[in-house]
Amino acid sequence: MPAEDEVRVHETHREELPKELPTVALRQFVIYPFMVAPIDVGREKSIRAVDAVAASHRHFITVMQKDPTIDDPQTGDLYTVGTLVMILRMNRLPTGTVQLIVRGVSRVRIDEWIQSEPFFIARYTPVDETVEKTIEVQALMNTALNLFQRVVQLSPQLPDELYMLAQSSEMPSWVADIIASALNLKPQQRQEFLEILNPIERLQRLIPMLNHEIEVLELTARIQEEARKELDKAQREFVLRQQLKEIRKMLGEEDREAEIEDLRRRIEEAGMPEEARQAAERELERLAKMPPAAAEYTVSRTYLDWLISLPWSKMTEDNLDIERAEQILNEDHYDLEDVKERLLEYLAVRKLKPDTKGPILCFVGPPGVGKTSLGQSIARALGRKFVRISLGGVRDEAEIRGHRRTYVGALPGRIIQGIRNAGTKNPVFMLDEVDKLGVDFRGDPAAALLEVLDPEQNHSFVDHYLDVPFDLSQVMFICTANIVDTIPPALLDRMEVIRIPGYTEEEKFEIAKRYLIPRNLHEHGLQEDKLTFSEDAIRLIIRQYTREAGLRNLSREIARICRKVARRFAQGEDVPVHVTPKDLPSLLGPPRYIGDERELEDRIGVAVGLAWTPSGGQTLLIETTKMPGRKEVIITGQLGDVMKESAHAALSYVRSRSSELGIPDDLFEKHDIHIHVPAGAVPKDGPSAGVTIAVALASLATGVPVRGDVAMTGEITLTGRVLPVGGIKEKVLAARIAGIREIILPAENEKDLMEIPEHIRRDMQFRLVRHMDEVLRIALRNAVNAKQEGEVEGK
Repeated sequence: MPAEDEVRVHETHREELPKELPTVALRQFVIYPFMVAPIDVGREKSIRAVDAVAASHRHFITVMQKDPTIDDPQTGDLYTVGTLVMILRMNRLPTGTVQLIVRGVSRVRIDEWIQSEPFFIARYTPVDETVEKTIEVQALMNTALNLFQRVVQLSPQLPDELYMLAQSSEMPSWVADIIASALNLKPQQRQEFLEILNPIERLQRLIPMLNHEIEVLELTARIQEEARKELDKAQREFVLRQQLKEIRKMLGEEDREAEIEDLRRRIEEAGMPEEARQAAERELERLAKMPPAAAEYTVSRTYLDWLISLPWSKMTEDNLDIERAEQILNEDHYDLEDVKERLLEYLAVRKLKPDTKGPILCFVGPPGVGKTSLGQSIARALGRKFVRISLGGVRDEAEIRGHRRTYVGALPGRIIQGIRNAGTKNPVFMLDEVDKLGVDFRGDPAAALLEVLDPEQNHSFVDHYLDVPFDLSQVMFICTANIVDTIPPALLDRMEVIRIPGYTEEEKFEIAKRYLIPRNLHEHGLQEDKLTFSEDAIRLIIRQYTREAGLRNLSREIARICRKVARRFAQGEDVPVHVTPKDLPSLLGPPRYIGDERELEDRIGVAVGLAWTPSGGQTLLIETTKMPGRKEVIITGQLGDVMKESAHAALSYVRSRSSELGIPDDLFEKHDIHIHVPAGAVPKDGPSAGVTIAVALASLATGVPVRGDVAMTGEITLTGRVLPVGGIKEKVLAARIAGIREIILPAENEKDLMEIPEHIRRDMQFRLVRHMDEVLRIALRNAVNAKQEGEVEGK
């Protein structure tokens, strides 16, 4: 039936309806004319209103209540513009609710409420919505229809038939109501639209609402399209990954993905700083895209393994018990009070300030005095891991900083390797033999150590291989050296030098009893009651079978005795062995070092000097002789330039004092002078033999013998002043071992005597001098008596 004919039928039927009709209040729902909608009627008052018309004309009025929360609204709670509806279908549920399908007939205005109980009855007036269809009205209808068509196209919830229904109508009121019913409006907005009685005004109101709805729908469609594309991309990637997984499985590479994920997990668990983590993730992305057969694959994988395996955040907790640390150090080492005191001071500071940086220590001393083992004891006392690398003979800077990854077989430097082996970022790290670093065209390793051993820089040490900073500030670096002369000044300046001098005979004796003998017995499987040493035997081994500043040879001789005794027990003997001095020749052979009695004899032109060597101090004979010639000076004994200059200075001094010493005027004019220092195969240098050479030359020139029981050391000037020298402790110990108890020393070296143990100082006589005249009076035999006799004759 055409729409206009249908309207006419309704109008004809509406004229037959009573002027007063039952009314049903709706909650948040508005019905427009010609709109078919379901309604659930559940309130008793509303059910009674429906029942009143269900058996007759089936028409009633619907109005929306102002407050939806009111269960029993009164007439004042209802709007006064509603809709006349007709019941199309009615169904009563067992719960008592009545389900209706109704169709809107026309707008109505409530003129008067006739009753409110038992249900609402209202007198109403239908609204006449006919308007003249002018060009302007047709234009409004076309605009609204075009916009509504776009809304239907964009909205998946609106069927196309809805637009066709609106387009088929020629009535502006019907077009406006159909469009309004399809829009997503709030109940209040729907009521406001119902109360616009003029169809033209309704069309004008609809156009901005339609434009807004189009914008919302277009934006929604755009968002949904982007989401769909992302979903399609994700689904496509999923399919491709599944296919790739099957392909890898067919190629035997099914474990590759698991390997990459395992590396990613390990990177997260490694505790790297941000910069290192980013570098690791970048390298992992490269590795994931790289086929395993590629040449770079192994290089990249090795690099990741190094990054992951480093202890970026792993630290051992320091044991700050000072008493326990002192006990451990005393258990492991005898004496060495300076080193122990320095470590205990560090522990005390660490206890008060936990974030203090690790010290950079350098132990300097002759071989065998326990520098390396002292580092191990320090690590044990602190409860830290111990790492040692030897720098002796290292000439390549890359040994310290590592090689760049562009080189085949590149690896990190020894510092990073040591840190990884330790497994913590705060080990005790010993750099052994730092004084023996070399240098060549590959770089200077000592220069590379400048950053490592600088507390202000090593918190961001960059190894060439890793190419990311690593924090070394928590590492306790300990360097060892025999001498400091070969250490570059810039490197030496970064270290706190602690000197460990050679051991005295008493110290060696105590160390042998407490440490060396028990350790060798344990290493050779001997019980303490099976092999014992007498004190005299230990002292004799020290004096006649070893001559060193350290303890290595002493330990070897004890081990040699242990091996011989162990062999006896292995062959069936079971008699405990007690080693005495008379047993040593059969166990160790004849003595290697026997005191030279000739050194203690008074001789003309021969003086006993004292020298310092990396292995400790030693006595040094200076021999001089004269022969007819042309006043040449011959110097032999493989002497260095400094020692040769000291010899010339000594000769010049003696010649300048010829008249005072009673030397004939023509002695030096008619004779050649030969100065020789025995052990010619051993290089010798330094200024400390100047005093000894001058005494030997004065004895040669005057014919007065030099006391053989006096040793001396000191630098000489042309005017006869005696200057201080180094190595006093080692030289004094060497003199004592040689049986000499009187030593001439420069007066300015008096302060160095404090380093010598008190029991040795009491056993020795030190003659402190400032000038060679004093030296000659002490060193030349009968020089003092002759002077005293001269003074008596003068009187």
